[in-house]
Amino acid sequence: MVKLNKIYTKTGDDGTTGLVDGSRIAKNNPRMAAIGDVDELNSALGLAICEITDGALVKTLRIVQNDLFDLGADLATPAAEGDDFAPSAMVLRVVPSQVERLETEIDAVNANLNPLTSFILPGGSKAAAAIHCARAMARRTERTCVAAAQEMSINPQALAYINRLSDYLFVLGRALNNGGADDILWVPGASR
Repeated sequence: MVKLNKIYTKTGDDGTTGLVDGSRIAKNNPRMAAIGDVDELNSALGLAICEITDGALVKTLRIVQNDLFDLGADLATPAAEGDDFAPSAMVLRVVPSQVERLETEIDAVNANLNPLTSFILPGGSKAAAAIHCARAMARRTERTCVAAAQEMSINPQALAYINRLSDYLFVLGRALNNGGADDILWVPGASR
């Protein structure tokens, strides 16, 4: 269990931050960029939830928020040489069941959507617009996670999770626009 008695430690005043294993890295390290983007995405989801009245959907999004904390912890835990990214009592890792749960959610939401006839503009209802903002942040988070993975070992399930999350948020945004019926369609060249 996490226990935070003191919020400031002054240990980061030199531009470094601590990882789960006790090592310290620069706050602008690619690993920290990924962790920061996960945090920003989680905050955006919190804001989007404020616009959603469906209790079951709120519950699902709270699970996603919890998963994002797991993802942040996973990213903050450097892999040892030959690490298979298996979780343990002391190491939190994103696991296949978390990715599979998102895939199940995507399939369930997508089954009730009108087929796409064009790309859509982010917007529609306030809830859908907020989810589309979170979706865009999820895509950026995926890019920073991939950039970190090019320099260090990152759990492949963490990368799969963030990839599926952006897909889930896309279909969810459409669902929040009356099953896609109220999506705003892109009209190529409409303002020429």
